[in-house]
Amino acid sequence: MQKVTLSQLNCSEKRFNELNAMFEKRFGRRPSRWFSAPGRSEICGNHTDHNRGKVMAAAVDLDVIAAVEPTDDGIVTVKSVGHEENRVDINELSVSESEKNTSTALVRGVLAGFKARGYKIGGFNAYTHSDVLKGSGLSSSAAFEVLIGTVLSGLYNGGEVSPVEIAKTAQFAENAYFGKPSGLMDQMASSVGGFTKIDFEDPEKPIIEAVPLDLSAHGLSLCIIDTKGSHADLTPDYAAIPAEMKAAAAFFGKECLRKVSKGEIVANIPVLRKSVGDRAVLRALHFADENLRVDELADAIKREDIGAFLSVIDRSGESSYKYLQNVYSCSSPDEQGVSLAIYLAKSLLDGEGAARVHGGGFAGTVQAFVPKHRLESFISGMESVFGEGSCHVLNVRPFGGVEVAP
Repeated sequence: MQKVTLSQLNCSEKRFNELNAMFEKRFGRRPSRWFSAPGRSEICGNHTDHNRGKVMAAAVDLDVIAAVEPTDDGIVTVKSVGHEENRVDINELSVSESEKNTSTALVRGVLAGFKARGYKIGGFNAYTHSDVLKGSGLSSSAAFEVLIGTVLSGLYNGGEVSPVEIAKTAQFAENAYFGKPSGLMDQMASSVGGFTKIDFEDPEKPIIEAVPLDLSAHGLSLCIIDTKGSHADLTPDYAAIPAEMKAAAAFFGKECLRKVSKGEIVANIPVLRKSVGDRAVLRALHFADENLRVDELADAIKREDIGAFLSVIDRSGESSYKYLQNVYSCSSPDEQGVSLAIYLAKSLLDGEGAARVHGGGFAGTVQAFVPKHRLESFISGMESVFGEGSCHVLNVRPFGGVEVAP
């Protein structure tokens, strides 16, 4: 496991000192270890990972940090700033229906996943602080899961558990214990770090390729605009996307769309739409095209063709809007903050940069690549509608889950 300093982490000493003080107040002693896991921004490959597709993602410089002390009592106690304490006995790792949709479920799930994969587990006390915006599409839950896995790797496995294994365990916790049917992209991007292309054709052995890109060197800033939309009651909207894609795949006798060609989908549209419905067909077509766009985006980055890079981002966003249909919920048509933010962003960019729905969609955030000479007016314009502090300028973090050097 990589160890980094505070300066490498781009994190203030004050933040860690405050966390240490809170740890000492709660647990009666100073912590001895510190860990960090980042949020992530999906760049391309919108809703493809759960059907074994391709994605491009980047870790960002908003993270969850933890002050930690191992214990010998077999109890994991995690207190997070602003949240109730989680307490899990490492000898009681069965799924609990009453814990679904809670942080305790994530902790228990990661412990169970580590044990099932043959890794060592043990007790520890942890106090955590997150500056990953909740509900922002930056995957605060994945960062938390990866953090717990990184702690277990560092404390009990000599830091030798690979980022891929930590990500798989984190996804297992979210699927089986938390109850959210997510793909693997969020956890993988947080665990691996940097700009990363990931091919999930074989989910047990995903192909990971680092694709370095210095946005600043090309005069661009990555902005995430929080439209302040609520994610409450949207789980059915999210769950319908993988379900409909897999229903389309099942028509061909396959378990996922990665095993179905675009040609097969197109050739069977008349009968397919009667079998699974028009929206499922459109989502299947989005999947097929989005996989190609991920390859196209990676090639543009390698050629340092920023014009092509931005074009792919825009086309991916347009496909999400029209065909994937995850920009607003059909059950709440009056709430279309993401649609409005995309319109405003493109108006403010005036033909430059790119803007698209960010992450899972339906509510929450928009991603924009903004030329530096437009950044000030872009922030001002977006915040005049969505409120002060709604437009966040982020940097790409070159590493994933790490231990922080004392």
